[in-house]
Amino acid sequence: DLGSISVIVPKSMANSLLNTRTISYAGCVSQVFLFFLFCTADLAFLTIMAYDRYVAICKPLHYEIIMNRRACIQMAACAWAAGVMYSALHTGNTFSLPFCHSNIINQFFCEIPQLLKLSCSDTYRRELAALAFSAFLCLSCLAFIVVSYVQIFTAVWSIPSEQGRQKAFSTCIPHLIVVSLLLSTAVIAYTKPISDSPSPLDLLAAVLYSVVPP
Repeated sequence: DLGSISVIVPKSMANSLLNTRTISYAGCVSQVFLFFLFCTADLAFLTIMAYDRYVAICKPLHYEIIMNRRACIQMAACAWAAGVMYSALHTGNTFSLPFCHSNIINQFFCEIPQLLKLSCSDTYRRELAALAFSAFLCLSCLAFIVVSYVQIFTAVWSIPSEQGRQKAFSTCIPHLIVVSLLLSTAVIAYTKPISDSPSPLDLLAAVLYSVVPP
C-alpha cells in the first residue's frame, strides 16, 4: 500500500506545487512498472489474507500448522513474483508501442489506458490481450476470496456467542470493503472508453482505485 501511493502521489504533488505538468519517459516507464508491481502484489496479499481468515475462523486448532513460517514466506514470495511478472508484461506491452499522436496524458499519473490512446499503431489486440489477462487474474483472486468468505460466514453464524460473531465480522468487513473498492473501481477505470478530453470521471475512478484503498 505504501509503495503504490509513493509511486504516484509524491510526483503529482510536486508537479502541483511547482506548477509543472511534466514527467520524463523513463519516469513514466518506472511509474507504470512500479505501480503495477505494488498493486498486483497488493491484490495477491488481499487474497492471501482471505485464506488466512478462513483458516483462523474455520480451522482454528490447525492454524499454527497450516499458517506456519515456511507457508507464509512461500505465499509472500509468490505474491511478489506474480507482481513482477504481471508488471513486466504490462509495461513491456505498453512501451513497445510507437507513440506519435501527442505527449499529453489526461491523468495525474501514467495510466496505461491513457498511454495506449497516444499510440499511432493499432492497439486493439494488445488492449484485448491485456484486458483478458487482467480479467483472469482479478476474477481468480475474487473467486478465491468469495469462496473463502462463504465458508467463513457459514462458520461465523454457527458461533453461539454474540461477542464472538462481532469479533469475526469486525476482522472480515474492512478487508471485504478494501477488496470491493479496489476491484470495482479498477474494472471501471480500465474497461470504460477513454474520453478525448480530460474527464472528472476518469480522475475520480483513478483516485478511487489507486489512492483510496491504500
